[in-house]
Amino acid sequence: MKRKKLTVCLLGAAMVSSLFTAGCRQKTKDPVTVSVWTYYNGDQLEAFNDLVDKFNDTTGKEKGITVESQSLGTVEELEKSVLAAANGEVGAEDVPNIFSAYADTANTMNQKDMIVNLSDYLTDKEKDAYVEEYLREGDFSDDGSIRIFPTAKSTELLFLNDTDWQKFAEATGAAYRDLETIEGLVAVAEKYYEWTDSQTPEENDGRALFGRDAMANYMLVGAEELGCNIFDVKDGKMTLNFDEDVIRKLWDNYYVPFVKGYFAASGRFRSDDIKTGNVISYVGSTSSATFFPTVVSIDDDQTYNIDLKVLPCPKFKDGEDWAVQQGAGMVVTKASEDEIRASVEFLKWFTEAENNITFSVESGYLPVTKDANNMDKIKSVDLDLDDSMSEILTEAVAQVNNRTLYSMKVFPDGNSARSILETSMSDIAAADRETVLERISQGQSVEEAEADFLSDEYFEEWYKDILSKLQEYEG
Repeated sequence: MKRKKLTVCLLGAAMVSSLFTAGCRQKTKDPVTVSVWTYYNGDQLEAFNDLVDKFNDTTGKEKGITVESQSLGTVEELEKSVLAAANGEVGAEDVPNIFSAYADTANTMNQKDMIVNLSDYLTDKEKDAYVEEYLREGDFSDDGSIRIFPTAKSTELLFLNDTDWQKFAEATGAAYRDLETIEGLVAVAEKYYEWTDSQTPEENDGRALFGRDAMANYMLVGAEELGCNIFDVKDGKMTLNFDEDVIRKLWDNYYVPFVKGYFAASGRFRSDDIKTGNVISYVGSTSSATFFPTVVSIDDDQTYNIDLKVLPCPKFKDGEDWAVQQGAGMVVTKASEDEIRASVEFLKWFTEAENNITFSVESGYLPVTKDANNMDKIKSVDLDLDDSMSEILTEAVAQVNNRTLYSMKVFPDGNSARSILETSMSDIAAADRETVLERISQGQSVEEAEADFLSDEYFEEWYKDILSKLQEYEG
């Protein structure tokens, strides 16, 4: 009898324990898997995946979150896949929890009511930790919403083939400080063309000093420096401010020196022109710095090593302090509340100073918080930071902290309008330079060959044509 009573008691205790344990399990949240789509490749993808693994092994494991990362190829391929998923196209995968996006794609998804306003998931203290302009990029409605979570950014700097620059500087007295302004850059480029022309017996074979990636950045940011917001966007509607005096100054400081041979562009990117000796300096994204060549190959018989010098992006002499901000952020799509919170948890972890610095340095980008945009902080992280990357980050961080950052606000067909700025001046400059060279080869003087392109009437004709094209995107 005693044994039976003991057995019954033990069974009862076991049942109570089992019920208690089951009750606890019911209160524990189920594990959550978060899918992330990016366009990262090469070093960027490796750096991102390393951090995903680190999160899964630490904070993710602790909180029951697993992140699964997938690269969809290029930015364009990623955008196509996201929209196919959003539209439920046959064969498309499910919409991911998180995907890399620029403002235009994020806005398209926002109009479909498919992305989360992340402002609701961040405290005021958490928001204040990020560079203000980075958060503002995802505020499509000017109401404090955050539709894009900043994860890594870039700006533009001046990259210089210092080996060839030093020869020129020693011969002419040119100095780095001459390149601080756009006007100074143009003046030095003219001097460089004349100096290189004097090195050979032939006439009019001087070489270009400078080239530029992303012409739209030059026009948009340059206009801001001169007090003109070309695309003024409010409530998703664009008002065009294509001020003729401002645009003329942009013309005089890019088109004119290009037609005269002081600037050039022939490769797909200006780093390609550095490699072939076509130019010795260019303005480009900090994220492209890893592509700066270490060797110039003019031809099979003339190859030599070069050193890199990094300088701030030149600005207009009397202009305000502006700089472009670039780089896709992360968008969180609407899903279960657990999935949304898990997605935000990962993104907040990813942008903690040490994690974000690790990704940024290894992928050529900049961190996104105020705390991490500090060279002492960056150097405190145990990373293999070579001299060139240290120089790049030093200049980029200073620019982010000391200038107002510009990003183009979204509006319908904004990319098409931006494309006009991207090509309208650069294409005509390249074509007209070719015409000038052809005329010179046929016996015309330099002045005669250039005269048609340097007149007020020629600028007016171009200006009115571009103005009419841009006006189609207003309202």
